[in-house]
Amino acid sequence: MSDDGYTLDDYVDDLRSITAEAADDREIITRVRALARRLALSRSWLQAQHYECNEEQGFGVHLLHEEPDHSLAVFAVSWLPGRGAPPHNHGTWAVVAGVDGPEENCFWERIDDGSIEGHAELSKRAEKVFEEGEVVALEPDHIHSVMNRSDRVTVSLHTYGMHVNHTGRSQFDLERNLEIPFTVVEQ
Repeated sequence: MSDDGYTLDDYVDDLRSITAEAADDREIITRVRALARRLALSRSWLQAQHYECNEEQGFGVHLLHEEPDHSLAVFAVSWLPGRGAPPHNHGTWAVVAGVDGPEENCFWERIDDGSIEGHAELSKRAEKVFEEGEVVALEPDHIHSVMNRSDRVTVSLHTYGMHVNHTGRSQFDLERNLEIPFTVVEQ
């Protein structure tokens, strides 16, 4: 942990500048990555309540910032031991930085053509465990799943171009080949 004085307010100001100047999602992601890492490692914003989880959901979603139009949403997300999120997309760009503990991410590729509503077939592309200070960046249609394989609650910092409950995003049921709307319950 290192506190270089970089705060959540600094981060939000930087996000506003980047999104006002950047031409596309990839440029935004590239510019946000290092800043998300910096804020995650500073932990200046982290509070005990950010470790609270929704037992039914398997994780906790703590809103740190959201613009009035639902853009630039920043969350602390806590993960219960042995729990996670099924394969899902975000419907917006996403930058996730490890804060406290490991987070296993599996990356998926859609192998059907998307022509049948509610149907989806996925194939696992890769997986990686992201530790504190490591960053995963995703474009709107990228699909990943998350798992906390540790024996304690972990926390990561999530930044999105739009609050995920306002993007029409999906989760995927691998056993039944289904694409289902996906919203989260905030703490």
